[in-house]
Amino acid sequence: MLTGKRVSTVTPERLLGPLNEVERKFAPPFIYVAGGPVWPLPRPRVAIVGSREASPIGLETARTIASTLARSGVLVVSGLAKGIDSAAHAAAIDTGGKTVAVLGTPLDRSYPAENHELQRTIMRDHWAISQFASGHSTLPRDFILRNRTMALISNASVIVQAGESSGSLSQGWEALRLGRPLYIWKSVMEDQSLKWPKEMVRYGAVKLNNPKAILECLPPSEAVISVTR
Repeated sequence: MLTGKRVSTVTPERLLGPLNEVERKFAPPFIYVAGGPVWPLPRPRVAIVGSREASPIGLETARTIASTLARSGVLVVSGLAKGIDSAAHAAAIDTGGKTVAVLGTPLDRSYPAENHELQRTIMRDHWAISQFASGHSTLPRDFILRNRTMALISNASVIVQAGESSGSLSQGWEALRLGRPLYIWKSVMEDQSLKWPKEMVRYGAVKLNNPKAILECLPPSEAVISVTR
């Protein structure tokens, strides 16, 4: 996967800019980056996450949110998993925006295998990052650590669709711990069978009815992101 690809090893501070004490506490010591050497990463950055086994409506919602943000110059961040993540990355690219894939594996692996070409595209034209060095043996907990790092990278996070045991919930809780805005899509918030949305609302998560509402909470852009469509 890394043949001919430029990979940089950077500290979180170099990738993101100065970190406060809370942000540094669980930040990885180093991050491996495939893509253009632009430090720090352009802002604003928003993570879009959700179920791997997403419904058609969930996938369309992820695409709509990602496209809306990308057209406004927002860097779309996600975890390159199947389902919601893949839909968000692809929509940002198709809109002419930029995206960051935060991997739960080293950069020289593709997981899931079906995202091999999407990962190649992101590594060539966007940014793919991992906190795991080449040769690292991937464990299930690595994807939780990936979500922690993805929350650190993102100025805000959106959960589009997730069940009670979804790994995306770790992203939500980490965003709240960092004091970052966390949005939960309206249909999930209104699903009475789910307990986690109500729990997260108690700690500051908010219901998202319109993707444009996210733009109101974001910091000003620090770099121009070209949008061609």
